[in-house]
Amino acid sequence: MIVCGDDALAHRLAAELRDVYRERVTLVRPGSGPAVGPRLSVPGQGRASTLLGRVSAAMTGAPPAPAADPSVVEADEPTEALLESAGVARAAALALVYDDDERNIRAALAARRLNPGLRLVIRLYNRKLGQHLEQLLDQAALVALPDLDPAAVDASTTVLSDADTAAPALAATAVAGTSKVVHADGLLLRAVERTPPGRGEVADPGLCTLALLSATVSDPAGEEGSDSSGTAGPRLLPDPRTVTAATGRGTIVLEAVTHTGPALPPGRLAGRGLPLSEIFSRRLRWAVAVTALAVFALAVASWLITGDHPLHAAYVTLLDLFSINDPAVGESTARQVLQLLSGLVGLALLPLLVAGALEALGAFRSASALRRPPRGLSGHVVLLGLGKIGTRVLAQLRGLDIPVVCVEEDPEARGVALARRLRVPTVIGDVTQEGVLEAAKIHRAHALLALTSSDTTNLEAALYARTVKADLRVALRLYDDDFATAVYRTLRAAHPDALTRSRSVSHLAAPAFAGAMMGRQILGAIPVERKVLVFAALVVAGHPQLEGRTIEETFRPGAWRVLALDTAAPADRRRDLATPRSADGEQHPTGLVWDLHPGYVLKPDDRVVLAATRRGLAELLGRHPQPRTTER
Repeated sequence: MIVCGDDALAHRLAAELRDVYRERVTLVRPGSGPAVGPRLSVPGQGRASTLLGRVSAAMTGAPPAPAADPSVVEADEPTEALLESAGVARAAALALVYDDDERNIRAALAARRLNPGLRLVIRLYNRKLGQHLEQLLDQAALVALPDLDPAAVDASTTVLSDADTAAPALAATAVAGTSKVVHADGLLLRAVERTPPGRGEVADPGLCTLALLSATVSDPAGEEGSDSSGTAGPRLLPDPRTVTAATGRGTIVLEAVTHTGPALPPGRLAGRGLPLSEIFSRRLRWAVAVTALAVFALAVASWLITGDHPLHAAYVTLLDLFSINDPAVGESTARQVLQLLSGLVGLALLPLLVAGALEALGAFRSASALRRPPRGLSGHVVLLGLGKIGTRVLAQLRGLDIPVVCVEEDPEARGVALARRLRVPTVIGDVTQEGVLEAAKIHRAHALLALTSSDTTNLEAALYARTVKADLRVALRLYDDDFATAVYRTLRAAHPDALTRSRSVSHLAAPAFAGAMMGRQILGAIPVERKVLVFAALVVAGHPQLEGRTIEETFRPGAWRVLALDTAAPADRRRDLATPRSADGEQHPTGLVWDLHPGYVLKPDDRVVLAATRRGLAELLGRHPQPRTTER
């Protein structure tokens, strides 16, 4: 396996392949990069580490011994000569995870020429470009190797985005604490945390229980569990007996599966233009309503006094209103009074028309500008940073109809255009400067989601937000996983009544990239404290742990569990269940069935969706991880 990258995701992916899947890994990184290993130094992290240094050291104890490093090749660019020297012609898979789409594409094209049968996993931010690139590279593999197995073609090229992989978990953390979501075939899998049941009560298992939370999760000074937590740590995919016996421990359950496909086509005028409330002010709308009511009253009075037809009476009233009717000389006193009143109302109508035109012009001129947070806004999510990750999270939050206020220092950031198009209130300014978070109404916010590229900025914003609102829900994006653990424990101990979560994007994304390198489609990864639960789709054929067994027999506690069955015919199956369905205005029935009978026997051509631990997925792929030794 070869991993090429220049940031923390490359190091963590190499560690994932080495430690979980027991693969020999060659890591290609820039020559001026940090020391090899799963950690990566980030500019600005030193100040943050100093800020929490003493407290973190007292809480975390001695750091674990570092694992053996993979083979390393240092190079600034993944040229064709470099890939050839790294052994790409003999490699089983290549991951290109540079933080530059163009560099990854150039390297992928070169690698496909050197090894047509190579399994490629490419990190791209541009999803539409990624779909076209997948087709191009798969077609190139078929041209070079016409006898290639169709199943191998399906897994030969996978384009992933760390932003797409991590965004659902980050958005759900801000909205619902520890809730997690995974998309599969237009469906939304929502995993939620359930508190421990009281004495004599039975916990609601939902559709199924995905995990037991660690025994120390309710301890303010406790640490989120990890692989080294022993029996006190979280337990993934427990059996029913274990769940029943684990009294006093919370659970993560699969609560619901709801359709998230395209909605019915909107009305002809729906969704176009600006809302009426944004074009015309409330005072102007009230003035127009009162004027219209006065005109209606005058028309009714004219009809009753003159006895004319109602339409003719209304017509005469409008003529009087616009002062284009003949004077009512020689007519009844009542008719003359009505004409005078109509003239007065007509005088009031002129400034209303001018005011409406000016307000509409101002509204349309400001339509392309960023909105400011409204005065009465509350219960919203304050999103810091509209970069690659922040943009994806913003789309997730707005897709769930969650009110958001964005804060971004760079007015040209990639997410600013999305915020403008979605009419999301945005504050342009440095979040570390006084008054910026106040402008985002942080004191009335529901949650703070700090997703800037600087650990120091995220931490500083979180600490300041805590001083403004002590019970604010906070989720931070931090590059270094050990540092994220220290931040979590410190903030949790200092504010035991507030929910604090620290998340590393590379930690959330690495399992999905590693699973794709092993040749299986990964739908998403759900973090359970410091562990990760992976959702994957695979064909039953070739897996003796699944083939010919019932759903109940396939369940391996702590390793994997079959959740759904794809009922579509093999020729009609969607190649990638994780991609959204086309928004063509039609309702597409999903091919996945989630309420499976325990006695259903899996056939070789069945495709299933399962939840698995990382080691469980490695075992399903035919690799059985053993304890690491110091022998060479």
